[in-house]
Amino acid sequence: MRKGTKGLATAISILLLCGIVATGCGDKNSVTKVKIGEVTRSVFYAPEYVALEKGFFKEEGLDVELQTTFGGDKTMTALLSNAVDVALVGSETSIYVYQQGSEDPVINFAQLTQTDGTFLVAREKSGTFAWDQLKGSVFLGQRKGGMPQMAGEFALKKKGIDPHQDLELIQNIEFANIAAAFASGTGEYVQLFEPQASIFEKEGKGHVVASFGVESGHLPYTVFMSKQSFIKKNPETVQKFTNAIQKAQTWVAGHSPGEITDVILPYFKDTDRDIVVSAVKRYQEQGTYATDPVLDDKEWNNLLDVMENAGELKERVAPEVIVDNSFADKAKASSD
Repeated sequence: MRKGTKGLATAISILLLCGIVATGCGDKNSVTKVKIGEVTRSVFYAPEYVALEKGFFKEEGLDVELQTTFGGDKTMTALLSNAVDVALVGSETSIYVYQQGSEDPVINFAQLTQTDGTFLVAREKSGTFAWDQLKGSVFLGQRKGGMPQMAGEFALKKKGIDPHQDLELIQNIEFANIAAAFASGTGEYVQLFEPQASIFEKEGKGHVVASFGVESGHLPYTVFMSKQSFIKKNPETVQKFTNAIQKAQTWVAGHSPGEITDVILPYFKDTDRDIVVSAVKRYQEQGTYATDPVLDDKEWNNLLDVMENAGELKERVAPEVIVDNSFADKAKASSD
């Protein structure tokens, strides 16, 4: 054999060996691209940004592309049309898809937040707040059928307030315009996410008087989900993704609001640092950020109660139908 031919044969043998031995050669450096569609950009999702900024996805061999899809309907459309691989959105959307009889249901596999993220903001500050003060007031609420509105109504009814009888409830304003509508004079009370609630307090436009997250209890409020077909085809990718989320949740649980803010601030370039710190502090203190990605049955049943109370549930869906905790269980076990 000529010298050149022998060299070529050796090279081919090495390449073949690389293909056979999964842990050898270039395979260990392979990177899988995953596209996430988040329902909105929010301090509420701090652990997601921590996973990106601290390199937890990269450690798992994932190249994550994040895009904001602005709204539950648009996020689910992006997922169902394969524009994104994973959606970060309220788990009620997966129930809506299931109720429509989808042949490829959307499966919840990693929980990010475990309470509602909205706060009750009053235009005027008047001493000690009592829920009865809302009766007869003009209340600027959220979109009908969306998780914020359903959790809000659930909390109000627990306090003896019928939101459709005891209030003048405004629900015809798009999510993106609710804060501006309140700032311009619409409503005496408004239901807002952070950091908008803290911004209004700083500007003197409103005052946080209660938390819907505290009042409505633990819920699988925001969850990473994918189509069943994607999960079956890419179980290793889903596991790596969930591992990264667990790492971020553990990191967030062990760090201060200021430290968390310094990591996620690049995602909120137009917001003052002290506002982000205030928002993170509120969410952290009320236990909004899940400390592991497991979605338990108690949380799921509370979600079904909230949806049933709002008249948005055709039938109660058992968690095992559209929840797969196998990835979350493994990620949690590996972090213990």
